[in-house]
Amino acid sequence: MSSEMEEWLCDSNDALSLSLIRAPEDKEALHGDERKTVAPFHPAFTYPIYGEQEKIFGYKGLEIRLSFASGSLKQMLDISYDSKLDSEATPADDVEGKLYQFIPPDYSKSSFSFEQTVDDDASNFKPLGEKIGSYARPSSSGTSRAKGKGKGKANGAAVELKEDDPNAVVYEMYKSTWNTTGFREYHRRMQLFILLFIEGGSYIQEDEDAWEFITLFEKRRRADTDLCTYHFVGYTSVYPFWCFPDQVRLRLSQFVILPPYQSQGHGSKLYNALYLHALSRKDVAELTVEDPAEAFEDLRDRCDLRYLVSKGILDDPGFSDGVGADVRGPRAKWEEKVRKEYKIAQRQFDRVLEMLLLRELDEKDPAKVKAFRLGVKARLYRFNYEMLSQMTLEERKDALAKTYESVVQDYRRILAQAFH
Repeated sequence: MSSEMEEWLCDSNDALSLSLIRAPEDKEALHGDERKTVAPFHPAFTYPIYGEQEKIFGYKGLEIRLSFASGSLKQMLDISYDSKLDSEATPADDVEGKLYQFIPPDYSKSSFSFEQTVDDDASNFKPLGEKIGSYARPSSSGTSRAKGKGKGKANGAAVELKEDDPNAVVYEMYKSTWNTTGFREYHRRMQLFILLFIEGGSYIQEDEDAWEFITLFEKRRRADTDLCTYHFVGYTSVYPFWCFPDQVRLRLSQFVILPPYQSQGHGSKLYNALYLHALSRKDVAELTVEDPAEAFEDLRDRCDLRYLVSKGILDDPGFSDGVGADVRGPRAKWEEKVRKEYKIAQRQFDRVLEMLLLRELDEKDPAKVKAFRLGVKARLYRFNYEMLSQMTLEERKDALAKTYESVVQDYRRILAQAFH
């Protein structure tokens, strides 16, 4: 493409901006960091919509503003530009037409009607499905007062309040399925976030009836009223697969927290709600994850580590018995018993258990260090058997040694995050 034509190219990630719109009264009530929940933000990916290069041709000064009513996620699309290429030989891209393939057709182009939608949402929108969990955090307006009372932050971690605390913002989680009245339509509005924030993300098939969803909402009581407004934070989807003989294996497929709410612990809360829900169900054998991204894998590790510690696994007599032993019979039976009790997939349980063993390891004791190393290497050998079996003995030893060092280094990083 000539340099003259390149002047008409723009980055689709930069051109597209997203906003979660609240009613004026609710927006004015936000303070400090809370205000970023209504600030525009950009997608991480747009290649599913605008192509692998994430470029849009034919415009200068292009702005694509996609606004969402913060509760119902009803949408308004506004497209503007400084100039558009007028050429039959090299026509400008159909910006709206490409986006139209991925959003519901009932989006608004009128700011007046959209403002009315947002106002109506504040009074009428309620999350769909069955409430399965909630928690509370200090509001920015109450942070200074909360800190004076020993609330707000402790060692950098968010401290929860009681939900009836006047300084609290409440977050609630709801489970839905395709059979939940109105949820199919709601899902069509929120699924766009999967394309925009999960690399390789794609829409799920609505004709697969077994899908389950957990949505997360911020709940705020409007000042001096009994009105509670709800604002979308994120969601996860899971699919149940048959597990012999009479249970299901829940596979987590999609997981997204919107950027204005990231790095605040909401992802951990959503994952924990799903995990506790799985634990409560007799029909669920285990919770698995489909091709997790690195950031999500870290989140999952931290949550699983903290949960097992909270349940007293470190005090279990079987925790360190038989580590690194040549005969794994008794040790393997204990591991399988605990794994099934907590419904954690095999590889994930192996990794989390190794992290906890490393955390408790007396590194001044050569015998214990060797036992731990042998146990980890044995697991790595079993997991990578097909590849390692094709190597010579020396190559195999070298590969296992390097992998072990890399694994231990990563374990230390995750442990530092989980128990800082």
